[in-house]
Amino acid sequence: MARVRTGVRAVSAVLAAVLGASLAGCSSTGGKRAEERAAQAASGKAAVDTPRWKVAMVTHSGDGDTFWDIVQKGAKQAAVKDNIDFLYAHSDQAQEQAQLVDSYISKGVDGLIVTLAKPDAMKDVVAKAEKAGIPVMTVNSGSEVSKAFGAITHIGQDETIAGEAVGTELNERGKKRALCVLHEQGNVGHEQRCAGAKKTFKGTMQNLYVDGTNMPDVQASIEAKLQADHGIDSVVTLGAPFADAAVQAKQTADSSAEVDTFDLNSKVATALSAGTLGFAVDQQPYLQGYEAVDLIWLYKYNLNVLGGGLPVLTGPQIITKDDAGTLQKYTDRGTR
Repeated sequence: MARVRTGVRAVSAVLAAVLGASLAGCSSTGGKRAEERAAQAASGKAAVDTPRWKVAMVTHSGDGDTFWDIVQKGAKQAAVKDNIDFLYAHSDQAQEQAQLVDSYISKGVDGLIVTLAKPDAMKDVVAKAEKAGIPVMTVNSGSEVSKAFGAITHIGQDETIAGEAVGTELNERGKKRALCVLHEQGNVGHEQRCAGAKKTFKGTMQNLYVDGTNMPDVQASIEAKLQADHGIDSVVTLGAPFADAAVQAKQTADSSAEVDTFDLNSKVATALSAGTLGFAVDQQPYLQGYEAVDLIWLYKYNLNVLGGGLPVLTGPQIITKDDAGTLQKYTDRGTR
C-alpha cells in the first residue's frame, strides 16, 4: 500500500505557492475583491449579500469532546463569511440525535449538516429533510452511506483508509502487538478505523471496548490490559481526549508501550513534541466544519456540489514529533 502520510512541509510549500500567486495578482480587480472579502470575514462581517439563511449542525458528540469544538470553530467562521445563522446541537445517543434533526426540520432551517456515526437511526430523518427540500451535508462519519441517504456531499476522512495508515505507521515503527481502544460502542467509523489498522498491520492487534463517557473507567480498562499483557507495544486511541488517559494508564501499569492517537489538539501537539505520544492522525476537523457550511451556502446560492458523487476528504495526515512544533500555534488557538 502506498504511504498515506501527508508532509506538513509539502502542504506548506503548496500553500506558499498559492499565496504567492494570489499576491502577484493583487493588482487585478479579482485579487482586490478577494482581499476585501477575506478582510470582511476576519473582522466578523459577512463577505456576501445573500439572504441570512439558517443552517443547523447536529452531531453524535458527547459532552466535553474538544474535537467538536474545533469543528464548530470552522463552521462558525464560514457562517460569518457567508451571512449564515449557524445553529448547533449534539447527542451521543442515536435516537436523540435523530430527534434533534427532526426538530430543526420542523423549524424550517435552510440547510442541515449531520453526522452518521450510527446511520440506521439517522436514515429516516435525513430522508425527511430531503423530502422537505432541505439540503443535507454529512460530515465526519457515514461516508459510505451518505450518497444513498440523499446527502449532497460528505466531508471527512475515509475511516478505513485512516486505519490503514495507522497500520502502516506501526509497521514502520517496528511494532508487533497493538491495542485499539474503541470508546463508543456502535460507532461504525470506530470499527472501520480498527479494522483498517488490522488490515495493514503486520503484527497482531486486538480491540478494547471502553466507556468513553467515563474517563476513569477508560484509564482503568487500558491499565488492566497493559498489566495483564506486557507484550503489548502500542496503544491506539480513537480520539484526542483518550490519549492522555492511555498515557496515564501506561505509566501506572509500568508499560513500555507507545501511545498513538487519532485526532489532534493542543494537548496532543504538546505531547508529540515531548515524545509522550508517538504519532497522531489528523482529519482536520476545522476544515470539516468550515467546508460543510460553505458548501451549503454554495449549493443554496449557485447549486454547486463538490466531490462528483465521492466524499471530499480532509485526511488522514500522520503527525509526528517533527511536525508538532509547526502546528502548535494552530492547535493553541483551537483550529487544528
